[in-house]
Amino acid sequence: MKRFFFIFFALAAVALNADAADWVNISDPVTSQVKPGYAGPTAGVVVDRANGNVFMVVNDQGLWRSADQGKTFERCDGKTIGGRCETGWALQADPAGKRLACFMIYGDSAITTDSGATWSKFKTSHLDFGGVDWEDTGKRLLALRHESGGKLTTSEDGGQTWKDLEKGFSGCGVIDRATFVATREKEPGIFRSTDTGATWTKVSEEKPSAGVPVVFRGAAYWPTGKAVLSSRDKGATWEPFGTPVEATHGPYFSNDENHFIVVGKSGFRETRDAGKTWQMLAPLPSGFTVNRVGPNFAWDARVNALYASSMTKPTLRFDLGK
Repeated sequence: MKRFFFIFFALAAVALNADAADWVNISDPVTSQVKPGYAGPTAGVVVDRANGNVFMVVNDQGLWRSADQGKTFERCDGKTIGGRCETGWALQADPAGKRLACFMIYGDSAITTDSGATWSKFKTSHLDFGGVDWEDTGKRLLALRHESGGKLTTSEDGGQTWKDLEKGFSGCGVIDRATFVATREKEPGIFRSTDTGATWTKVSEEKPSAGVPVVFRGAAYWPTGKAVLSSRDKGATWEPFGTPVEATHGPYFSNDENHFIVVGKSGFRETRDAGKTWQMLAPLPSGFTVNRVGPNFAWDARVNALYASSMTKPTLRFDLGK
């Protein structure tokens, strides 16, 4: 019996390593031609759900776009993007597509509303991550300043003017132009503001691990590490969505709100039935974690491909096949 289990786990380890080897480096053709800055070759990747464009941050060398699933890239930001992404929530793509806000540290931040054709630079930067009211005005931003004691800052005009709020926060999200949600550094739970951050009310004892919730088709989703929370009343109440699942990053949606992918410490998992059941799709790339600082992940549902990037590492792609 002991020999049986030894053989079983050995074969499982071989299979897992084989899957991990299926991750392909797609950033080397760019980083071999330009000189990345501090913290390695790339730090940031996101997919435009409307057209499958892949956006990749080359450290201190801006944002690069690929229209062919990472085979070729061109810089697309007009030199409005700098620095790097230090968290997996710094690149905030509109789940409906075409719009993208880049909350950068040690460089400029900016927003595009036309899939990277034109950009508007923020009048502030050095931001860990942030949220956008994509389903309302598309101009209300809420962000966490880097190394600031957890200070939130907000803009109502797409990043042209900013107002700093109080300190002590660890996560943040935007439901609509006036409604924010957040987590605090020293007090567990979810906090909500309906007056653009002037006052806050605790609405849940749950402890999200993701920095920013995802708002898609009227619902907000916030991973806790062990489950995905959901709110359908603008963040006033939160309930577990579906069955428990390892989830720190995501959800990343297809065209169907019941079909999405999340990322947890054991890898990428998919649901096609609104979280009732989950299927393991792929392991994390070798050397990657789901820690708060570092990894970025993305999914292109059109071609069923996964992407991963992190400080000190290249950007990688995993083809799942249709």
